Amino acid sequence: MQTFVLAGGCFWCLDAAYRALSGVESVVSGYTGGAMPHPSYELVCTGTTGHAEAVKVTFDPERIPADVILDAFFTMHDPRQLNHQGADTGTQYRSAMFPADDAQREQFEAARERASEIWDAPIGDVEGTIVTRIEPLGAFYDAEDHHQDFFAKNPNQGYCLAVAVPKVNKVRARFAEYVA
Repeated sequence: MQTFVLAGGCFWCLDAAYRALSGVESVVSGYTGGAMPHPSYELVCTGTTGHAEAVKVTFDPERIPADVILDAFFTMHDPRQLNHQGADTGTQYRSAMFPADDAQREQFEAARERASEIWDAPIGDVEGTIVTRIEPLGAFYDAEDHHQDFFAKNPNQGYCLAVAVPKVNKVRARFAEYVA
């Protein structure tokens, strides 16, 4: 098994999209990248803790390649948006990758480079530059229980319908051969 820690906006969306892929063994929503120990959702939402909403994705690389996990990450969010995704604004919604070691850092850099081929052109008022940061992996704090597998528990919730469903559908379409 291999585990990546990734942040790309609201963790509910990342969680839902990764759970749609075969070979993903678990997804844990949580917080990382800040200095405050054991932050709560309410504190992270203030943008003052330095943490990002992130997911810890554990997968079987013999069933789904690491590159697919990383390319899906760049499919399910817009890596050109600095400190926000859609209406979710603040550093807690930044696009970031948190490598556990040098090998992961190299994988993440290669994935970011591949993504630049897709996201290079400006669309509307969004520049064509990827702003995804590669930050050191510090402590990862699991989010509260009600945030885990949120989409499956709340499929008719407005945010899920408006934001998560399109992201899940985009990943399912692009990576159909890996859909669970």
